[in-house]
Amino acid sequence: MKNKTYSAHICMLIASIAWGLMAPIGKDVMSTEVTALSLATFRMVGGAICFWIASLFIKHEETKPHDLLQFFFAALFAIVFNQGMYIFGLSLTSPINASIITTMAPIATMILAAIHLHEPITNKKVGGVFLGAIGALILILGSTGHNGAESNSLGDLLCLLAQISFAVYLTFFKGLVTKYHPITCMKWMFTYAAICFIPLSYHEVSTLPFASLSLQTWSEIMFVVVGATFMTFLLLMFAQKTLRPTVLSMYNYTQPIVASVVSVIIGLGTFGYMKGIAVVLVFAGVYLVTQSKSRAEMLKEMEKKESDK
Repeated sequence: MKNKTYSAHICMLIASIAWGLMAPIGKDVMSTEVTALSLATFRMVGGAICFWIASLFIKHEETKPHDLLQFFFAALFAIVFNQGMYIFGLSLTSPINASIITTMAPIATMILAAIHLHEPITNKKVGGVFLGAIGALILILGSTGHNGAESNSLGDLLCLLAQISFAVYLTFFKGLVTKYHPITCMKWMFTYAAICFIPLSYHEVSTLPFASLSLQTWSEIMFVVVGATFMTFLLLMFAQKTLRPTVLSMYNYTQPIVASVVSVIIGLGTFGYMKGIAVVLVFAGVYLVTQSKSRAEMLKEMEKKESDK
């Protein structure tokens, strides 16, 4: 069991690094003729294609009609609403506001897990979530200048709803994703997501000057589709089978660390003592949440106490 837990944490760490890298790479793609909606569509359609190809190399699984319907709703919360609302929200508000709002994801997940899964809100869990949030905010506020776009309340709200949407997915669909192989789950979810996105973005995608896009742009698009979508969601699915929703969402706080490290490497930032403190706070927060007791562990302790009486 411990080996599975360690593997799940490694999966989430790798996924978080790739998601962190997607921010600067995706931004560079969108500085060309590729719009945010077009890039999101590439992710949905490309992800669906990758997962269907990958499904050819695993044992075929019969998916029950009821579960197919659940996969549709899982796709809405995990991909369509999460990605769609965040992209439109980011286009309306400032990057710093959008980054700060992403720190709400673990808090929303903790609350939803307590309501739906009856997971206890322990002192360690609360302390870990807020330590991580403080660390992430130090990194975000310390790395962002004042030359971003002006904030917009609608944009802020859409970014917040995107985080809540993903928290709903992590909490309410844990039982569904443990029934099937991760590739089976993802091929259906990305298929549904692609079906939802294509009607919205068909005009934008069809008018893109594909022939004039540079090799660098195509390489960056490939990273977003294969590295930051196919690989990351596959790793998320493996981790979701073992880790609790709040623990999974805590890795959201590691993405500003990746962005800071990349900015230092390419010479766009420096690594001072405040960033060092922030990194320590983030990982201390993740550690505290992983050490908090789950509902199952608390029930076992209560049963043991009762049997010892």
